[in-house]
Amino acid sequence: MKFEIEAYNLQELGQRANQEDSLFPALGKVTSGDRLFVLCDGMGGHEKGEVASATVCEQISRIILSQWRADEPLSDDLFRQALAAAYDALDAKDDGAERKMGTTMTFLCLHTQGATVAHIGDSRVYQLRPASKHSPAHIVFHTRDHSLVNDLVKIGEITEEEALHHPQKNVITRAMQACQEQRARADIAHLTDIKPGDYFYMCSDGMLEQSTDENILNIITKPNSTDEEKLEMLRSVTEENKDNHTAHLIHIEKVIGANPLQAPVPPRQQEPKGTFITPDYFPATTPRPKRRNLLPWLLVVLLLVVIAAGASYFFWGNKEIKGECVKPDSTKIDSAKDQSAEKKNSDAAIEKTSSQPVPSQSETSLPASAEGQQRELDSKPVKLRKSNEPAKSARSTNQEKPQAVADNKQDAKENERIANEIFKSRKGAPKEEKQTSKFNVKNK
Repeated sequence: MKFEIEAYNLQELGQRANQEDSLFPALGKVTSGDRLFVLCDGMGGHEKGEVASATVCEQISRIILSQWRADEPLSDDLFRQALAAAYDALDAKDDGAERKMGTTMTFLCLHTQGATVAHIGDSRVYQLRPASKHSPAHIVFHTRDHSLVNDLVKIGEITEEEALHHPQKNVITRAMQACQEQRARADIAHLTDIKPGDYFYMCSDGMLEQSTDENILNIITKPNSTDEEKLEMLRSVTEENKDNHTAHLIHIEKVIGANPLQAPVPPRQQEPKGTFITPDYFPATTPRPKRRNLLPWLLVVLLLVVIAAGASYFFWGNKEIKGECVKPDSTKIDSAKDQSAEKKNSDAAIEKTSSQPVPSQSETSLPASAEGQQRELDSKPVKLRKSNEPAKSARSTNQEKPQAVADNKQDAKENERIANEIFKSRKGAPKEEKQTSKFNVKNK
């Protein structure tokens, strides 16, 4: 893959006292034959930020150009070798100051297999594609800042809009510094989806003070404008910026080695080679239908089952307990029945006996035999059950119940026998005067 390009660069001081940004090729020396581009932003507030940025640009470009040619691919090992050489050069220039000099780094190399992009810090590289009949203008790729605010955006602490005005937006989490115990690594990307008309835009964070990704896209892909006019528009929108601001603009005019018969495919259906990043206003893929999550529904059903089981136990369980509480004791019922039967038998015997008229001894004389029988009967105790005798315990055992019934029957028979004897003895006496008197049977 070979490229025909047009390249431009700009560099502005902003409101700083000195220029701490560096770039390769240097300002005004870029040509259409260049394939290697480096841009570094010296860390503001640190001593010798301009020395650090210039050292890194010089060392990386020198190592790459000394071991690589534009008609061959660039290996990652060669890039890492150049990066290590830049770190060594920074260490050699360290003067022992407490605040170490440092810089960001962005790297772009066009070669036969596409483009290699690498970066450390918050300086950026964009790949932008103008509108065509198949798709609107969009950002194909851009690097992600190694910064505090970008980490906060990733974890959802702040939004991208809040990051633009965050008080710590200039705090970076990676940088190339002298004498580091652990050297910051570079993120490397390999891009192969490169088409005629594409732009590569490399810039320090000073170019982004008043610009958003959408502003940059609109300026660089503006139709019917020359590259020089686009460069001036970029310069004009950064006139009021406070920080140094530096940029490379590389226009891919022709790609040699691509398949000319292959029709362009809309980005929504295309599977781009390399890394493809689009802004929020242009979705990269058609949204997939959301799969329903059945877990919440299962939990709801389970909860309803538990509630129903609890309610049924509460209502039906209480009824069963109530029924057991009010259920009468069968032993007590049997004992009460026995008492009732005994009392009826006793009352019947007394009533039967008392209803018979008995003559008085002063008025009637009985025969000797009858008189003896009468005395025997009078002296014999009447075995009647007292009505007020306490009932047997309700908790008597099953073996005591038949015995109690038998005793009651025996008492009834005895009472009946005594009444019959009294009646017979009366019949044997001489019939003189009939006088009615009641025979009282006292309960013992």
